[in-house]
Amino acid sequence: MSHEETAAEAVTRKERFGALPQRIRPEDMVETRPAVQHDPDRDAYDPDEFAVRYGL
Repeated sequence: MSHEETAAEAVTRKERFGALPQRIRPEDMVETRPAVQHDPDRDAYDPDEFAVRYGL
């Protein structure tokens, strides 16, 4: 198989099927977001407040 045959086959293939779509990276297909919404009250634990509230 010569280089000219390969080039001719490529031209024929492109005429028949058109151009291939652009590749999409797997990193671009995954949306990264937290599983749960951020809750400020969840991170508001203060051990000093607990000690004052319960007299420890």
